[in-house]
Amino acid sequence: MKHLIIFFSFVTIMFVACRQSPKDKQTTTSNMPKDTVAKDSIKPTESGYADVNGLKMYYEVYGSGKPLVLLHGSFMNIPMNWAHIIPVLAKDRKIIVAEMQGHGRTKDIPRKFSYEAMADDVSGLLKHLKVDSADAAGYSMGGGIAFQFAIRHPEQLRRLVILSGTYAHDGWWPDVEASFATMNADMFKGSPIEKAYLSYGNDSAQFPAYIKKVLSIDAVKYDWTKEVKNIKAPIFMAIGDADGVRYEHALDLIKAKGGGKMGDIHGLPQSRLAILPGTTHIGMMIHADWWIPMVKDFLDSDLNAAPPMF
Repeated sequence: MKHLIIFFSFVTIMFVACRQSPKDKQTTTSNMPKDTVAKDSIKPTESGYADVNGLKMYYEVYGSGKPLVLLHGSFMNIPMNWAHIIPVLAKDRKIIVAEMQGHGRTKDIPRKFSYEAMADDVSGLLKHLKVDSADAAGYSMGGGIAFQFAIRHPEQLRRLVILSGTYAHDGWWPDVEASFATMNADMFKGSPIEKAYLSYGNDSAQFPAYIKKVLSIDAVKYDWTKEVKNIKAPIFMAIGDADGVRYEHALDLIKAKGGGKMGDIHGLPQSRLAILPGTTHIGMMIHADWWIPMVKDFLDSDLNAAPPMF
């Protein structure tokens, strides 16, 4: 587990690089913001900084249609987490991506890292963009933010997608949860995470404090089980069969949302669960071509429809 996050970052970046075609690379334009995914594929319809809760929050908007907010994982930024995913989803949806507090182009402020505060930032961004309601999809840390967004701002949420995220600290396998306390800046020395941090003009002397602050979000125990089970919006939760998230954690949620019954007898629940085979926490992003069709079907389907019959 020592090198999980470093390896995660490296694999994600390498995967993104491999997925970009030579034709995509030729579309680079000089007026795109630094490191935006748009320079390699599609252009954002809007980008900039939103003043929310003391932050100057960097965001990009792609495509048109029903809005979907993508929330990245720890230490990530827009291109590192979503470069190969935005062009696919933006074909028929309005994709809103942002960089959370202290990540990418969103500079840190004197405020502790918390899922609750970052969920409020997402709410503020939607208000800035004059988006009344949106679907939200979060990966890993972004999953925790998405859960809190659903709890704290239900009026702004239509449907919720959680990719390898948890709603309680013990939703992680015990060895994964224990590993958070062992990580430090020395483990990230020379990694893509450090290079990305420095590329945005941050002071190298502040890197250890940055790592410690990001890790602090999972250094305290949290349990939103009651609140999450009371979320009214339909939920699609996906984990890998070799993920860091316990199977039981995901199963408890889907059962609370109407699952755990034979759909041919009782009807289909509005919420859904997917456990991807041969998929790790890192692999959730590598296997995006598996879950993207599932997510699109979930977001577009009439969830009150009768189950298929012979």
